Amino acid sequence: MQAALGTIEGYYGTAWSWEARAQTIAFLAPYGYGFHIYAPKADAFLRERWQEDHPPEAADRLRALAAHCRALGVHFGVGLSPFEIYRGFDRDARAALARKLAFFAGLGVEMFAVLFDDMKGDTAGLAAKQVDIVHWIAERASAQSLIVCPSYYSDDPVLDRVFGRRPENYLEEFGARLDPSVDVFWTGEEVCARAFSIGHLERIAGLLGRKPFLWDNYPVNDGKRMSNHLHLRGFTGRPAEIADCIAAHAVNPALQPVLTRIPMLTLAESYAKGGAYEYGRAFETAAEAVAGPQIAQALRRDLSLLQDTGLDRLGDAAERLRKRYAAFDHPAAREIVSWLDGAWRTSFGP
Repeated sequence: MQAALGTIEGYYGTAWSWEARAQTIAFLAPYGYGFHIYAPKADAFLRERWQEDHPPEAADRLRALAAHCRALGVHFGVGLSPFEIYRGFDRDARAALARKLAFFAGLGVEMFAVLFDDMKGDTAGLAAKQVDIVHWIAERASAQSLIVCPSYYSDDPVLDRVFGRRPENYLEEFGARLDPSVDVFWTGEEVCARAFSIGHLERIAGLLGRKPFLWDNYPVNDGKRMSNHLHLRGFTGRPAEIADCIAAHAVNPALQPVLTRIPMLTLAESYAKGGAYEYGRAFETAAEAVAGPQIAQALRRDLSLLQDTGLDRLGDAAERLRKRYAAFDHPAAREIVSWLDGAWRTSFGP
């Protein structure tokens, strides 16, 4: 069984460089990653400053990225987070949104995502207001597909603690009001789901009136605590059978654009092999494909230190790891050294 696989850059913290982004898209394309949605939280012109135009250099970079994706046969998308626009969808907001849509149309955006995630949600009539905005966009957007992330995109109660208690029957109302042609992102039973079951996905499909579009928060490591760990292990808890229960499977990658390719390759293998998939062997194969046999062997030996122990608890092992990976002339090894030096620490979240 095979799901439609792709990447959504939905992480906090330092965004990938444009070069690393293009290289990662090209690397993953032959393994079945058929779409890429650009939506890093660090791009303020997609979030807090969404009403402003992208600076010319950034606009040129986006245009080049869209062309790069087209040349690879990868669908290019953008995720816009019009920050709390539902609190005042007035004439000025509509005008700014129309300008933004025209800009994206000029880039050749094929997938457009409206992201209401990580915003205050304790607002009267939230579902109706958000759906009205999505429908307004649908009438004007040129993208081939439209996806929306609701404010409450998981069963996880952490969303209620941080962004306000979700309105009663929010998800059911959201799904019932929303045009069936629009897909809906869902992260699972938790914001960072450990597993996706058929039973859970079928229940959510019933609430939404459509199969959920998975937003998978592994191997992302953008939180204050998570950024102390490198998420490298092969995917688990995503059995190939869920392909029939979802619209597509988008991976939110790690902050390290080369190392993230390792677990992302294992997800493709999981879908391809089904019940024959072995996550440990898949990690070894993927690590060698990404970083070569010598670094793959080192990663296998150090996996528990890098992923489980974490940066703050490495102690004397940190220097040994730094020396080991500094000896390799490879971008994957350089990312490990930079991580050991604290380059990817973030302040987002607990």
